[in-house]
Amino acid sequence: MLQLRPNCECCDRDLPPASTEARICSFECTFCAACAQDRLGGVCPNCGGELLARPRRPAGKLAHNPASTQRVLKPAGCARGA
Repeated sequence: MLQLRPNCECCDRDLPPASTEARICSFECTFCAACAQDRLGGVCPNCGGELLARPRRPAGKLAHNPASTQRVLKPAGCARGA
């Protein structure tokens, strides 16, 4: 099950479970759409994987399968050309 991490690793923007702006790689590194496109060119700076839209979990399923609350922030790895 996806963790649904709560923020962008680059800019720390909040990305709630229902956000259409969240992008993830196959390791679930999480970024906002703006950072994924403009800063990272659609490539995860951690693993080199493709960044795609994160699926949204239906609200009714969040009670028993909550999103993660652990924030991950690695702004140094998100510098242009990193």
